[in-house]
Amino acid sequence: MTKTAPKSSAAFAHVYADKTILLTGHTGFKGAWLSEWLLSLGAKLTGYSIDCEEPSLFNQLQLTKRMRDIRGDVRDLAVVTDLVAQLQPAFVFHLAAQPLVRQSYIDPVETFTTNVTGSINVMEAIRVSDHPCAVVMVTTDKCYENREIAHAYEETDPLGGHDPYSASKAAAEIAIGSYRKSFFAVQKPPRVALASARAGNVIGGGDWAEDRLVPDAIRALENDQEIGVRNKHATRPWQHVLDPLSGYLTLGAALSAAIDLKSDPKIVREVCSAFNFGPHSESNRNVASVVDELLKHWPGKWIHRTDGAAPHEAGLLNLNIDKANRVLAWRPVWNFEEAVAQTVSWYRKTNGGDETLLLTQQQIAQYQSDAASRGLEWARS
Repeated sequence: MTKTAPKSSAAFAHVYADKTILLTGHTGFKGAWLSEWLLSLGAKLTGYSIDCEEPSLFNQLQLTKRMRDIRGDVRDLAVVTDLVAQLQPAFVFHLAAQPLVRQSYIDPVETFTTNVTGSINVMEAIRVSDHPCAVVMVTTDKCYENREIAHAYEETDPLGGHDPYSASKAAAEIAIGSYRKSFFAVQKPPRVALASARAGNVIGGGDWAEDRLVPDAIRALENDQEIGVRNKHATRPWQHVLDPLSGYLTLGAALSAAIDLKSDPKIVREVCSAFNFGPHSESNRNVASVVDELLKHWPGKWIHRTDGAAPHEAGLLNLNIDKANRVLAWRPVWNFEEAVAQTVSWYRKTNGGDETLLLTQQQIAQYQSDAASRGLEWARS
């Protein structure tokens, strides 16, 4: 691999360069990837999050040396309010969360307070600050009332959740809608433009969480062990982490334009709403298919391990992304096979000693290049 850092694409740079940005959850998997992307765009980035467990992509990328890194809990309203008042950010990306379904059964109170109260605290801090701000509140595709049918959920479908994680994200979406309608939508033009983003199951290099399919598989392969697979028939909308992140950045740009009166009132109303950011329908695969695809790039074996005592997890989930395409001109870039190949490549090359930062930067650059070559509007901007 070439030992020179890739040149940053011009994509999004006109929106985020030199802008003050607050990113909650920056020490997490998606947060670290988004931090790296925003830094490549020249953003003035501040992160607010709890400490990360090791190993962590955040520390592998040495992000604490390259951005303002503040540790704290989004459940602390006073601290969050002071931080927003101090920064007066032009953009807020709220990613901080308890993100694991199985962990939500172990500690449901932490899950609900982090995911619901934490989200409310971020919005309340922005409300009382009352400065112009584009706000992307990240939730999940699991916020829908899952009927376990072959239906691609649309943003207008009912919210719900069997497990505490899914229910907490549905509750967060209700709170987000309330704040938007009660406090932000009444401003003409909006000083605060707020939207929520619901992504599918993300994969990508640097995810080290327990009880996630790909990280568990990588750990097994690194130790020459069989991959233990549960719920092999469960179907999810799998996507590389850079796909939803490009959606968040596209949405942030549209929200900023709404504040700057670059959109007509109808478009402003549509942008200040909820959006699904998922893969194309052909990337909806079952767990067994994901592992089989992974083993094409890293030979090994897997075994199905049933667990009768395991808590309930959704068996079928699918997202409709027509709204994101229609309103934001957004669509995913890497298909299922590309997403898996890029993910395995990241783990195999870092496992072999290549520099993690350089490899991550190269994948971001490759993603932007592929987006431009496939005609995506944001990649040409």
